Amino acid sequence: MAWPNYQGKTVACDLGSATIRGIFICFTPMSDTPRPTLPDRLAIDDRSPYYAADVLSHSIGIRFKGKDRTDVEEYCISEGWIRVPAGKTVDRRGQPLLIKIKGPVEVFYKD
Repeated sequence: MAWPNYQGKTVACDLGSATIRGIFICFTPMSDTPRPTLPDRLAIDDRSPYYAADVLSHSIGIRFKGKDRTDVEEYCISEGWIRVPAGKTVDRRGQPLLIKIKGPVEVFYKD
């Protein structure tokens, strides 16, 4: 007898939604607060002046040149660039070295 495949299935309930990923169940609570508008420029490094914790508390997707990217450290929509780590290279403080790639950037909420 084969086990049914529930991988990636999402179930909605009163408190939010749950997604089955492998042997884990990922619960996403429902939020009553409205999502803030996505800024023109955003960084995930909390030392940056473009860091916005209220925006990063939600799941954000970044599409660059038509492909979804998950390795973006910083983006700017109006100037059309993203910053991504340059492999495993780090600076003397242990932070990843970033390279700037230019092209069309689209940002959206995944929720």
